[in-house]
Amino acid sequence: MSKIVEGRVERLVPQSISYPEQLPVVARKDEIMRAIRENQVIVIAGETGSGKTTQLPKMCLELGRGRMQRIGHTQPRRIAARAVSQRIADELQTTVGGLVGYQVRFNDDVTDQTAVKVMTDGILLSELSRDRQLRAYDTLIIDEAHERSLNIDFILGYLKRLLPKRPDLKVIITSATIDVDRFSAHFNDAPVIEVSGRTYPVDVHFMESDDDRELGLPRQVSELVDSIDAEVYGPRGDVLVFCSGERQIRDLAKTLRGRDRLQVLPLYARLSNAEQNRVFNRSGSGMRVVLATNVAETSLTVPGIRYVIDPGEARISRYSHRSGLQRLPVESISQASANQRMGRCGRVAKGVCFRLFSEQDFLSRPEFTDAEILRTNLASVILRMLELGLGDVRDFPFVDPPDGKMVRDGFRLLTELGAVDSSDTLTPIGRAMARLPVDPKLSRILLDAAKRDCLNEALVIVSALSVQDPRERPQDKRAQADQQHARFNSDKSDFVAWLNLWRYVEEQRQALSQNQFRRLCDREFLSYMRIREWREVHHQLVVSCRQMSFRVTELQGRDDLYEQLHRTLLTGFLGNVAQQDEGRRFNAARGRKAQIFPASGQYKKPPKWIVAAELVETTQVFARQCAAIEASWLLDTNPTLLKRHHYEPAWNARSGRVMAKERVSLFGLTIADGQRVHYASIDPKVSRAIMIRDGLVTGNVRRPPEFLKHNLKLVADVMDLESRVRRRDLLVDEESMVRFYDERLPIDCASAGALDKWLRRDEKAHESLRMNREQVLTRDPGGEVEAQFPKAIAVGDIGFQLTYQFEPGGNRDGVTVTIPRALLNRAPRYQFEWLVPGLLRDKVIAMIKALPKALRKQLVPAPDVADALLDRLTAKDEPLAQALSREIKLLRTVSVTSEDWLQVEIEPFYLMNIRVVDDHKKVLAESRELSALVAEFRSNTPVEVVSTRNNLERVNVTRWNFDALPKEWRGKSAGTEVVAYPAVVKEGSGQLSVRLLDYASEAERQHRLGTAALLLQHDLKTAKYLKKQLFIDNASKLSLAGAGLERELMVDAIIESGLWQLLENTPLPRSQAQFEQVQRDVSARWVPHVLEVGNHLTQAVKVASEVRSLLARFGPAEYPNAKADMNQQLRQLFDPERLIETPVEWLTYFPRYLKAVLSRAERLPAQGGKDEKSMAMLFAQLERLNRAKEDYPGIEALCPQALRFRWMLEEFRVSLFAQQLGTKLPVSVKRLDQQWQSVETWMIENPR
Repeated sequence: MSKIVEGRVERLVPQSISYPEQLPVVARKDEIMRAIRENQVIVIAGETGSGKTTQLPKMCLELGRGRMQRIGHTQPRRIAARAVSQRIADELQTTVGGLVGYQVRFNDDVTDQTAVKVMTDGILLSELSRDRQLRAYDTLIIDEAHERSLNIDFILGYLKRLLPKRPDLKVIITSATIDVDRFSAHFNDAPVIEVSGRTYPVDVHFMESDDDRELGLPRQVSELVDSIDAEVYGPRGDVLVFCSGERQIRDLAKTLRGRDRLQVLPLYARLSNAEQNRVFNRSGSGMRVVLATNVAETSLTVPGIRYVIDPGEARISRYSHRSGLQRLPVESISQASANQRMGRCGRVAKGVCFRLFSEQDFLSRPEFTDAEILRTNLASVILRMLELGLGDVRDFPFVDPPDGKMVRDGFRLLTELGAVDSSDTLTPIGRAMARLPVDPKLSRILLDAAKRDCLNEALVIVSALSVQDPRERPQDKRAQADQQHARFNSDKSDFVAWLNLWRYVEEQRQALSQNQFRRLCDREFLSYMRIREWREVHHQLVVSCRQMSFRVTELQGRDDLYEQLHRTLLTGFLGNVAQQDEGRRFNAARGRKAQIFPASGQYKKPPKWIVAAELVETTQVFARQCAAIEASWLLDTNPTLLKRHHYEPAWNARSGRVMAKERVSLFGLTIADGQRVHYASIDPKVSRAIMIRDGLVTGNVRRPPEFLKHNLKLVADVMDLESRVRRRDLLVDEESMVRFYDERLPIDCASAGALDKWLRRDEKAHESLRMNREQVLTRDPGGEVEAQFPKAIAVGDIGFQLTYQFEPGGNRDGVTVTIPRALLNRAPRYQFEWLVPGLLRDKVIAMIKALPKALRKQLVPAPDVADALLDRLTAKDEPLAQALSREIKLLRTVSVTSEDWLQVEIEPFYLMNIRVVDDHKKVLAESRELSALVAEFRSNTPVEVVSTRNNLERVNVTRWNFDALPKEWRGKSAGTEVVAYPAVVKEGSGQLSVRLLDYASEAERQHRLGTAALLLQHDLKTAKYLKKQLFIDNASKLSLAGAGLERELMVDAIIESGLWQLLENTPLPRSQAQFEQVQRDVSARWVPHVLEVGNHLTQAVKVASEVRSLLARFGPAEYPNAKADMNQQLRQLFDPERLIETPVEWLTYFPRYLKAVLSRAERLPAQGGKDEKSMAMLFAQLERLNRAKEDYPGIEALCPQALRFRWMLEEFRVSLFAQQLGTKLPVSVKRLDQQWQSVETWMIENPR
């Protein structure tokens, strides 16, 4: 029945539409249709049963409405919308979902063919959010407008604003004959058409007797139904009983069921479709008794009703200004509502209405029910309007506009609840709150309870606060009542008392019959009716919560919910918190003073903080329904309401922010004080200034950016420079650096995070913030400073770090050298006495001025003398005083002895401060005396390095199965780069290891020894053969014995020496492959070479045996010095360890050296004092070598010049004691002096 016209659906309607002639509205059909045609808005006033609800949509169809758009027909309730749509569809001989459809919450039976859409007024309001001008409709019928629900008032107000923009839109307002002039006036005096109602008279019976009213509703209804069934008031007929709520319906049904002649049918909005159909589709026999809420007052017509029973009460939502809560009390209905109920009968025949109240009571009631907007908390009104997008409540054209102060109060409360933001815009919380049918405070509590898993408890409390307190306190029995109620009290919370009471009531209700439960309530001062109301509201809220997918279960006796439950209550009652002032007096929110109500469980022992459900003013302000809370809970309830005062801002490097102390208050009450918070969001300008001054300028930043590292290094370098040159006027002042950053940083850069973000965003930012040297220096100190005050002293391949402090009188004043303990072996003994070039002149001047007066007078002016001395000196590992003495002697011919220097006292900063640190840079000790530190920490082992994955050291080496050994190994020790030298080392135990050694020369020497030993281990078979070839004859063995030598030690030394000598001109192996190649090269030459060396030593040993024999003939007192020297010479020549490292060229001379000793011994008696003189010349040279060995153990093997000097001494012996044997090289004291100078040069170049 539709066709497409210009892309839209054109709906087709029956060409002939019939109307039931018996309905009063049909008699006015032509007048009504003409009024619709000629006016944009009309008001149809008619009593219940006039037919306006079902016939007006048909008239609109007949007028051609609903073709391209729809006819919208609103009903106050879902059940009415469904029933009306069905009725209209039946009369148009179609089905619901075709020409006529309906839509209610959770049910939509509307299609493209639907021309008449019956819906709840809430559905229409919800469409406003997506169809602001209601373009889907060309006609709107607002039915039952006299109910003045919030939805109806919203719709009427909205249409008032919309109609000028939609001249094509027709609006028909239907109402009972109740205050219709107000509707007409609202729409610019729209025409009113009044239609008569029922067609049959209705007899009204009032219940005048007090005795009858005291019977109670169940009994009253039961007796009336019995009378109707007995035809006392006329023919039997169906009965409609109005009830105040679903629970009352269930109680009445329980009372009436079981009677064979009755069909008891409930009717309320939440019934399923199937149950509702039982009311409208008559089936079976027996008189029907329909138990309905005030849903049956509307256009919903229950068919066949002859009798109405009206208790005169209804549950009406009403705002309590006293408590600030929206309550749902059962109260007396207005005259208009009573007449509406009466109109439900008398439609099909003469009717009877029983009013269970007196006529005087009826006449004393208000004529009309208050519009919902006048009996509702405006916070709720505003919340609903915002949810539906109906504009600003202050500008909205309500039929009865609310007071402006109430509007402001409503917004204030919604802000407090978090339902709207600072711009009065609805929040997500507000949208959810709008879906719950309770006061916004209570809906806010339920939302939070669902999140905190305490919804079951909150539902009990919220429903309790929505009805009157069921705990009664009769004037004459207050003490007894209080005693009964005290068992439910909690010493911390009156809200917990509600839970205790609920559990008790539910337990008793299930255990007792209804009459027994009633009697229990009477005995224990509990109102049976209020408990019923409490349970009914609880049930309604449970249903609503489940519709929102909240999890609701049975109430459990959980003891762990106190904090989360009361945090939840705070979300609704935040404006009712109070802080203890003194005793029971409290400072409440917004400057109010309050006392805990005497009936509260907290009255005797008031807590420090409370939350109350309400603050009530009688003779004074009382806090009622109180609970103890923690002030900290208030911090996160609704942070937007908190007032924050900040003080003492300061830079915090750890967080990279300026932090300030915060004082937090809520409605004038201080709830927290002293907590540190990020200050940049509060005062970015001040924060930026503090960050610059106390963060960037001082370098107090946890992760400094690259530019800051650069700048801080510049500043540190200048400060270090100041310390070096011992002055404090080179670094620019703090304000200059503050200005530098202030001119370059963005205005919004007030934290380390903001700075990092800016630096990542702007590639040039880093460069703009980099200072140059000129920007941190007040003047240029000159380019020589770095050279004069170096940052490190180079000793060999190690740079010992230097630091400077200008701190007169301080322990670290002057220059400090940092020596890792692992490198103490390499520290020079005397070089630190020379300080640094920039301080050496001043030190020398100070030393000269501190000499004894007799010497000092010869060395003036001291600065000139110092300059002259320093021109002749170069810093080296030599005692400074010794070098000065030598040069003073040459320059001024003044002798300054070491004893003279010992008397010199100079400032401590002229002595190097030496700091020893461990691998983690922890200071172990500091002193200005290196010798003391060396004595405490110096190790006899090679270099100690930080253990790393790259450490090459190994132990128990028996073959080359380790990685290749580089010539140099680099690592770290206490932050100092260490260069060490890997080598295969033969330990004292004879075991082989891979070690990192301090010096390259030492490593070369040890690696040669270790390689020889490793080669030996690889060819033990050949070694075993050689042992059988050396010193095997008796003569040789006798010679060894005569010389005091052990054959085994000598043989092992000769065999290993052979390998060592063969390696002399061969590159030492650094890898396994190289080692194997060396092994192949050496193996063929080893045996003949060892045998040749053995031959030379066999001759030497034979002569040594003769020397020993000859020396033994002298008496103990004869020639002691000469004998000692010759014995010492023999021990050194044949020492197995030395023998291994003796070059083969010198080994071949051993027989001659021994012959020279023998010759000396033979000629000793004839020499007299000549031998002593020769010894003195010899010892003068030996003393040099022995002193050098103290600092350079093994110097002969390390230093080629020292090795030559050592064998020159052997040749010197030959020239002194057996000149006839001749020497193999020219030798004299002068030549020895020349050779020793080359040794000294080596020692300077290789300091220890």
